[in-house]
Amino acid sequence: MKRLSFIVLCAALTAFAGPFDIDGFDATDVGSPDQYITAEFGGQLKKAPASEVGSLQSGRLVVRQKFEDPFGESETTYQLYQGRAGDLSSLVPLTAEGADYSDIVKAKIYQRKGMDAEEDAEKVYFDGKFIYVPGMSSAIAYVNNAPVELKGAEDDEPVAAAPAPAVDDDEEEEDEAPVAAKKPRVEEDEEECDEYDPDCEDEEEYDVKGNLDRSNREADARDYAASDASENATDRFGIADEVRFWSAVALSAVAVGSAVMGVYQHMKANEARDAYDSLGTLNDKIINGCDGNKNCEEAVSKYGATADGWTVAWLQERMDINKKTQDSYATARNIWFGVTAVSLTAAIVLFVW
Repeated sequence: MKRLSFIVLCAALTAFAGPFDIDGFDATDVGSPDQYITAEFGGQLKKAPASEVGSLQSGRLVVRQKFEDPFGESETTYQLYQGRAGDLSSLVPLTAEGADYSDIVKAKIYQRKGMDAEEDAEKVYFDGKFIYVPGMSSAIAYVNNAPVELKGAEDDEPVAAAPAPAVDDDEEEEDEAPVAAKKPRVEEDEEECDEYDPDCEDEEEYDVKGNLDRSNREADARDYAASDASENATDRFGIADEVRFWSAVALSAVAVGSAVMGVYQHMKANEARDAYDSLGTLNDKIINGCDGNKNCEEAVSKYGATADGWTVAWLQERMDINKKTQDSYATARNIWFGVTAVSLTAAIVLFVW
């Protein structure tokens, strides 16, 4: 009975630990290299199994990347990507106290305690020995719902105490007086500054230890803010591939549309040419009846008429109109086909680039 209660309690604790744990690495997004991790082939990082993170070879690095929908329409996902280690000199190597390395791989990491569950670090790097978080010199992870402190690796090294100088017994009494004399003299009645005396200034006392801790926290916050701003700038302006792709798609659509218009203008030009040729054939028949007599041709052009009652002058006027219409459609056709060629060439260049 006690064993069953223990199992139920463990299951309940596991359920409550969910917000601070990573259930699985199932993101389908492409891993992007950066200054800390570089890709080996194709410019993309390859996925890495969680079981291999703790046994990486020297020079290898794994980044745990967080993918969060800014609109909140889909759930946040995570994935592990492997590559070559880049320049890690600007990052602080962190170690976990009281937790296995494999547990940290699946635990969300925060800058400090009390942060919301979704405010964990977006990128965390693992080299099989240390943990690296951009902008953090210390961090907090939650393993089985218990906070685990991540400290800088150099903080764990013991500091050797300076050896005490040897003192002879005979000289001990002589040394006591100089040591006592070296103590700073404290005046019981300190001079109070007059607010009207410009030469007198009150000295403000500072809690050096307290200020040092606060300064470290503020420095970590500034580093994290700078790193976050850098990543946001990369997200906003580092989308050249996506811009090129959609620009190529837009140019392809322009090429298709202009090609359709070019074909239409070509058909209309052919119609105008056929009308011109038809009237030209009828005009030639009438004019050829003069057998080359110029006076006859001029008279027929002014006063002649067809069997349908059309005057030759009107017939020739219609021929001129058809000719101009043909030329207009032909010019528009050439322009549209030119736009098609330019748009298609630009789209191919962007797709290949």
